[in-house]
Amino acid sequence: MNTVLALANLVVKELYRRKDFYVLLFLLVVLAAMMMFVNFFNDPNIVRYLKEICLLFIWVSALIIAITTTARQIPVEREQRTIFPLLAKPVTRAHVIVGKFLGCWFAVGLALAAFYLFFFVVSGSRDGNWPVLTYFQAFWLPWVMLAVVISLVLFGSIIFSAPSANVTICVVVVLGILLLGGYLNQAAVRLEEPRRTIIQTIYFLIPHLEWFDVRDFIVYGWQLVPWIDCVLATLYAITYSALLLFATWLVFRRKALTT
Repeated sequence: MNTVLALANLVVKELYRRKDFYVLLFLLVVLAAMMMFVNFFNDPNIVRYLKEICLLFIWVSALIIAITTTARQIPVEREQRTIFPLLAKPVTRAHVIVGKFLGCWFAVGLALAAFYLFFFVVSGSRDGNWPVLTYFQAFWLPWVMLAVVISLVLFGSIIFSAPSANVTICVVVVLGILLLGGYLNQAAVRLEEPRRTIIQTIYFLIPHLEWFDVRDFIVYGWQLVPWIDCVLATLYAITYSALLLFATWLVFRRKALTT
């Protein structure tokens, strides 16, 4: 476990040496500042729209950080040949996979927490409303969802040799699931066989990332998501992440490290 945590710590430090996080945080500051000071025609809808934009920006930023950070982990180690001295120590390939996963997940979690904390302070200062538990759910559910995304990208980094190809394919897959995944079952009903069975099979096999989107609970001030649903969603994300990490290990243990 110490080995895994040491690898994870290196990934976290690597992310915060890069400028990506700080650029995204600066853009969020600008958007949130607009929400703080804008008051067009005393229309509360303007502020609500800006909240939606800020929360969408947080989601997109977290996805960008998760995908780009994870995609370059193992390919860069192989390209710079640092993977060889790493595995020469008492470190197995399973340690590398789990360490990289935890490092990327912790790093994205810290970035996501910073984004939500800043947004929470600005929004609460303006509205005088401090729904701590709602914001905790809005942070926790996307974070466990990103565990699935990171596992998927880590698997792709073993399959695809170029990080750019992995990033492109994973972005298309993740956006496709978020935008269309929830409608596949409805679309399948109107199709003829065998397309109906194929689409329904895809619907039940893919991880439904859209289930973790609770931004509207903040924007519209809805009641909390039932805690049992949060627990089930967490178990759902853990299951998919574990399966993807296991698949990554199966492929990585037989893959040659030289290109």
